[in-house]
Amino acid sequence: MRFFIGDKEKIIVKRLHGGDKSAMQDFYTLYADYLTSVCARYVDNDDDLKDVLQDSMVKMLTSIGQFDYRGPGSLQAWATRIVVNQSLSFIKRKRTAAIVSLDIDLPDEPEKDDPPIDHIPPEVIHQMVRELPTGYRTVFNLYVFENKSHQEIAQLLGIKRDSSASQLHRAKNMLAKKIEQYNKTNLAQ
Repeated sequence: MRFFIGDKEKIIVKRLHGGDKSAMQDFYTLYADYLTSVCARYVDNDDDLKDVLQDSMVKMLTSIGQFDYRGPGSLQAWATRIVVNQSLSFIKRKRTAAIVSLDIDLPDEPEKDDPPIDHIPPEVIHQMVRELPTGYRTVFNLYVFENKSHQEIAQLLGIKRDSSASQLHRAKNMLAKKIEQYNKTNLAQ
């Protein structure tokens, strides 16, 4: 009998709701790599990343009783939301240096065309995103990966809507420059 991810999720949720202590380990084994990569999109320091993941796991463990299984992928989506929210809470706590306030008018850079990324390994792209300044990286991830609007991002981060749009624009330009540099360096070899 083949198990699909939905089957595993459903079984793990039943076990977690039943108080099975080994179910959390199975949950962790199933999702640890994925949730680590989600967290790493927001938190660039490895020690901080471990702390945020630990806080996320504690939150999941203490609130699993309120989770209702709604079909394949729902457990992963729920866990992802918790990791994203814990990451954002961490960033807010470190906010004084983290989120670049763009309430002042800075000259906008012209939009760069998207450089080709087909031959760039995903882990290199991931690292480029991690190297963005925290504010840019946070807005970029919320917009691109969480499909949040600029209004939603502004509310989540306590910034102006225009600041969200400006930070996304700058994040894309910085990434484009990093990708162009990577292409020049690696295509020349």
